[in-house]
Amino acid sequence: MRLRDLGIDPGWSLPAGPFNAITDVPGVRVGHATRIEGDSIRTGVTAILPHGDSLFERKVAAGVAAINGFGKATGLEQIRERGVIETPILLTNTLNVGRVSDALTAYMLRDHPAIGVSTGTVSPVVGECNDGFLNDIRARVLGQTEVWAAIESASEGAVTEGCVGAGTGTACFQFKGGIGTASRRVIDGRFTVGALAQTNYGDRAEMRFFGAPIGRHLLEAHMPQPGPGSIMMIFATDAPLDARQLTRLAMRAAFALGRTGTVGHDGSGDFAIAFSTAHPWAHSPADAVAEVQRFTESNQAINQCFLAAVEALEEAIWNAVIAAETLTGRAGNTLHALPHEALLRWWRHYRG
Repeated sequence: MRLRDLGIDPGWSLPAGPFNAITDVPGVRVGHATRIEGDSIRTGVTAILPHGDSLFERKVAAGVAAINGFGKATGLEQIRERGVIETPILLTNTLNVGRVSDALTAYMLRDHPAIGVSTGTVSPVVGECNDGFLNDIRARVLGQTEVWAAIESASEGAVTEGCVGAGTGTACFQFKGGIGTASRRVIDGRFTVGALAQTNYGDRAEMRFFGAPIGRHLLEAHMPQPGPGSIMMIFATDAPLDARQLTRLAMRAAFALGRTGTVGHDGSGDFAIAFSTAHPWAHSPADAVAEVQRFTESNQAINQCFLAAVEALEEAIWNAVIAAETLTGRAGNTLHALPHEALLRWWRHYRG
């Protein structure tokens, strides 16, 4: 179940790609590894691969934005400095960042024996959200098995959403959240901008559903103790944006979050990573100068990319929530699914 399956059309400005997913950007792949065990393990790993070749040998241009920095992500500072990504992007839970980063490093070392010997080292990119309400986060059960499985199962096409991978134990507006994705076509269909979100943020009372203050009407709908948390947001495009332009694109994540009602609470780690598949950077270039396409920064063209990022991320967030199912975990804690009927009833109320 996704947002559009409910028959909701809030008046999008741009068309979606065929899968309405980040994988509509050619070459992009997504994979998950999920751990649901006993009464206290509810967690996982999600992998986003910009292309199917070696990312270490063919890095992609990238930019990052920290809307609120209360998080434990790795690899972001090198992206800011160098403007490229050289590993898959992995999402997981907060206390597993170290183990997932280590497993990702091991994966890269396995495939690239020159790393640390005849060439430089590698910078793993890992983001996180705290799934400790449902998951025994102290157990740190994720490692090489899950990381490698998520990477090696990554595929093009439709993306599994909701309670899967890194979204297994997460929340959104105090409902069950998870993984969600969406896409938009820009410049007369010439390029695609896709978004993927790992949701774990939002105070129920602040929730706004495409402008409608629906959250305030759902305060009695199984609201557990946890409040605002974090979100990881990934943008992909095949438009030839450079690192500076991708940073600008990543910054637009804040506007999508604002549309959903959050104000960016103190304990929130809200990070956006944006990458372009258009012009991979060779690890060992043949020349000091390389010719690449440049995206002209005319208002109309770049504004379409910005609009696409905002629309796609907003829809990805709601896809995550609508796809998620009620789940009980650690200490009997439960995150309840967003009630679709109530959502539709209040949506119609505010739409008149």
